[in-house]
Amino acid sequence: MPKHIQLDSSVVKLLSEGTVIPAHPLALTQQLQLDEARQRLLTRYYVASGAGGVAVGVHTTQFEIRKPEINLLEPVLKMAADEIAMAQLTRPFIKVAGICGPVEQALKEAELARKYGYHLGLLSNGGLNNYTEAELIKRTEAVAEIIPVFGFYLQPAAGGRYLSYDFWRDFAETPNVQAIKVAAFNRYQTLDVVRAVCHSSRRKEIALYTGNDDNIVADLLTPYQFTVNGEKVEKAFVGGLLGHWAVWTKQAVELFKEIKICIASDYAGVEKLLAKGVEVTDMNAVIFDAQNAFKGCIPGIHEVLRRQGLLQAGFCLNAEEVLSAGQAKEIDRICESYRHLTDDEFVQAFLRNQTVK
Repeated sequence: MPKHIQLDSSVVKLLSEGTVIPAHPLALTQQLQLDEARQRLLTRYYVASGAGGVAVGVHTTQFEIRKPEINLLEPVLKMAADEIAMAQLTRPFIKVAGICGPVEQALKEAELARKYGYHLGLLSNGGLNNYTEAELIKRTEAVAEIIPVFGFYLQPAAGGRYLSYDFWRDFAETPNVQAIKVAAFNRYQTLDVVRAVCHSSRRKEIALYTGNDDNIVADLLTPYQFTVNGEKVEKAFVGGLLGHWAVWTKQAVELFKEIKICIASDYAGVEKLLAKGVEVTDMNAVIFDAQNAFKGCIPGIHEVLRRQGLLQAGFCLNAEEVLSAGQAKEIDRICESYRHLTDDEFVQAFLRNQTVK
C-alpha cells in the first residue's frame, strides 16, 4: 500500500479555504440497536444542508460503538460513505473518520476509514495519558502513512490533556498532517498550537479548524499573527468540525457564509456577527448542558433532532447519558428566542421528500 496518499485537489482546496463539518450523531432504536433508516437520513440531511463534510465515529457518534459487544464503527462509517456516494454531488464533500486508541487500534481504524473512502482521520489522543509526547508523534506518523491526518487538541478544560508547544511543532512537521482541530477553550494552549503551526515549514499545508463549540463565531473571525524569521505570518481558524453543527446545520452553513463575507469585506458588520455569536453560545450552553459539566451533551443534540423529526428517539448506548433536569425546558427557551438560528422549516421541507419508516 503506498504511503502518504494524496488528497484530491478539490478536497484540499475546500479544506484549506474552510467549511462546515458537522460531527455525525448515532441513531438508535429503543432497543439500542442501530436505526439504519434514521442514520442514513441524518447523513442526507447534512449533505442537503450544504455542509462541506461530515465527521463520523467521533465523540458525537458515541465512542461506545467501538466496544466489541456493540461493534458499530464499521457500519456507521459505511452507511455515511454510501449515502454521500448516492448523493452524486458535483461539489467536494470531506469525509472525516474518527480514529482512537493505542497504536494497534488506531492503525486498524485508519485502514477501515481508508477502506470506505474517507479523506482524513480525526486522530484523538484521548485515553493515552501513559504515552509520552514523543510516542504520540510516532503514533501520528504511523497513522499518517495510511490516511491523511486531521489532528485534534482536546484541551484539559474539555477533558483532554496538555500538549506542549514542542509537541505541536513536531506534529505540524509530520508529513500528511493536513489539518488540526483545536478545542480552543484555553487561549494560552490554543496559542501554542497556532504559533507552532506558524513556525512550521508546513504552515501553508495545514488548515486550522475550531472545535470550540462555546465561541464559534469569534473563533472564526480572529486572525493570529506571529513574526517568524522577520516575516509576519498569519493563520486563522478557517472552518469548524463541531458537535454543535450536528443540529440546525442549514443555518450554521448560512452563518458561516456571513462570516466569510465579513472577513472578505475587511470585517464590515463584525459587530452584528459578534452579537449573533453570543446567541450561538447561549444555544450551545443549553444543548451541551454546560451547567452540568456537559453530561447531557449528546442527549441535547438528540433532543433537537428528535423534535425536528430527524430522529425517532434520543437514546444513547450509555444508559447514564440522558437529558439533565431542566434541560428540555431550556431547549424550549433557546428555540423560541433564536428562531433565526434554527432550521425547522428547512428540515420539514427536507423530510417531505424523504421515505423513512
